[in-house]
Amino acid sequence: MKPSLNIRKKAYYIMLILQVVIFALVGRIFYIQAFRGEELQALAFEQQTRDRLITPNRGSIYDRNMVGLAVTETVASISVIYAQVRDLPGTARALARELDMDEAALLEKISRRVALVRVAQQVDIEIAERIRELNLPGVVIDEDIRRVYPFGFLASHVIGFVGRDNQGIIGLEARYDQYLSGQPGRILTETDVAGRELPHGRQYRVPPTDGYDLVLTIDAVLQAYAEQTIEMLVQEKNALRGVIILMNPQNGQIYALANKPDFDLNNPFTIQSPDLAAVWETLGQEQQMYELNRMWRNFAINDTYEPGSTFKIVTSAAALAEGLTTLDTIFSCSGSMMVGGRQIKCWRSPRSHGAQTFLQGVQNSCNPVFMALGEQLGAELFYAYLLRFGFHEKTGVDLPGEAVGIMYKPENIGPVELATMAFGQSLTITPLQLVRAAAAVVNGGYLVTPHVGMRLLDSDGVIVQEFTHERGEQIIPTDVSEIMRYILETVVSVGTGRRTYIPGYRVGGKTATSQKLPRGSGRYISSIMAFAPAENPSLVALVLLDEPKGAYYGGQVTGPVMQVLLENALPYLGVMPIFSEEEMAMPGVVPMVLPDVRGMERADATRALQEANLGFDISGNGNTVVNQFPIPGELVNQGERILLWMGTVIENEAEPQTDAENEVEAGTRPGAGVEMDEETDVELDTDP
Repeated sequence: MKPSLNIRKKAYYIMLILQVVIFALVGRIFYIQAFRGEELQALAFEQQTRDRLITPNRGSIYDRNMVGLAVTETVASISVIYAQVRDLPGTARALARELDMDEAALLEKISRRVALVRVAQQVDIEIAERIRELNLPGVVIDEDIRRVYPFGFLASHVIGFVGRDNQGIIGLEARYDQYLSGQPGRILTETDVAGRELPHGRQYRVPPTDGYDLVLTIDAVLQAYAEQTIEMLVQEKNALRGVIILMNPQNGQIYALANKPDFDLNNPFTIQSPDLAAVWETLGQEQQMYELNRMWRNFAINDTYEPGSTFKIVTSAAALAEGLTTLDTIFSCSGSMMVGGRQIKCWRSPRSHGAQTFLQGVQNSCNPVFMALGEQLGAELFYAYLLRFGFHEKTGVDLPGEAVGIMYKPENIGPVELATMAFGQSLTITPLQLVRAAAAVVNGGYLVTPHVGMRLLDSDGVIVQEFTHERGEQIIPTDVSEIMRYILETVVSVGTGRRTYIPGYRVGGKTATSQKLPRGSGRYISSIMAFAPAENPSLVALVLLDEPKGAYYGGQVTGPVMQVLLENALPYLGVMPIFSEEEMAMPGVVPMVLPDVRGMERADATRALQEANLGFDISGNGNTVVNQFPIPGELVNQGERILLWMGTVIENEAEPQTDAENEVEAGTRPGAGVEMDEETDVELDTDP
């Protein structure tokens, strides 16, 4: 029987609908396979596997001689997979015992119904191995890393530190985090729907990409010496804080940047002040965080201060560049100067410097000379030079949190403001801004970019990137820079910086004793800026002491420190002394080769040392010199004391060894220059 027309129509529509559905399904399958296949496959893979991260090795930080300042050591992390744990209380008990954790808190933590919970990070390998031997179901031990700072406190404000997640928090660790951190890897394990590891499932490992190593311009030896020097000065003068900066004025490479007090990089949350530590637990969380940030603060770049007389190098360079003065231009100092209806005193008041040349004015650090130069420059031109020297901007140093100078706006600079700014008051700058300006004054007039990052290396030691910093614009003429080097050299040879004089080296510099606000509070900042050798400077340095107790004059307090600092740093950098005839005649100046007195009788040895103008100290019994320190052939200065070990020589017996160290007392220039008063800046409440 033939189907009716109605039935055939229904069959036709059903077939049509089925064909449309089939085509739609085929199209959907094609779309999924062609356009979303990889995405869905990845989702399925993620659903069927458990993902654990592998921490990459963080790149090391080295000094310029490849001494490790921040390195990474291998440790472990402990995790728990809830779905695989068979005995939660037992697991918590075992882990708490090995990890020295609270058992109840740990049990609560691992009882959460999550895929994986991290129990502990940066666990020592020995502890991790003990836990592994317990064969606790659901407990996973993965490789982890821990940041270690081999020298503890060294360059703490520069290097900075990382958090528990190995992410940089402050300093270079934060600034170069993108290069140091690397990319984490992954361990993928096949699991069932409940998250349990499949008995015969596969495991996939995506290796991490280690971070790059960072090589610095910092020299660990100079950094350590700078820190020891400023720490002794801070303690001796019971000062609030101190800073030393050593930089190459030609290219801006920072050799040392030392702040005291500082902190332990391996324990950055431990307060170093005994007084503050005693009341630490009584402080609120906000106050504790404030105190920690204050301890971590890098005074050399994060804070500003009134530079005082060291700023006179800027006024001098500007006046010379504009042709407003020569070395022989005569100025007059009566002990004070009326400016805008106000009397501003010279530091020598009530005495005066009288008539003097510009050169003598700089040597004397006479305030009226610089007030007169400021008036001749005028507010607009003086402000233009402040901009040229970059006091309105960051130096560009590759450290986080850099501050900029605080200055009056040009329209607010009146006669009094201009006069005081000309000798370093009524404006504030950072210590590093001053060093950068000093570098430009003595290097031919070019601004440089201070920096500590030098290059990046991969794990094979191959250079990945060099950090280059081109010289900036020339802000003063070359001949002006030459004149300034000469002027500042005379400041050290006969002026207020004479305590920095070093025989054999042409050293230039400028001292400062700036009053802190409020004026008359009796609080000062003592500082000295110096450079050497004056004929072609390879080092510019700043020593700054905040609120010294007792004597506070810059030349008196920081001058001798700068002398000792340069006396050690310059030979280390390969800058050897060249003595003038006058210096050659000074007693104890020219080094000599130490004679060998080993094997001599006591009387003969002491006579030989006395004839060489050398002192001696005797240790041990006996009548024969069996050893000496320094060893024969080393260069020593006349007057230096030699340590002699006495004993009885026995044939074929080895000579005794010693670890004694030779301490050479830094010399001073006898009778250098005439006795002069130190400068201090005028009392004037002109806070910008």
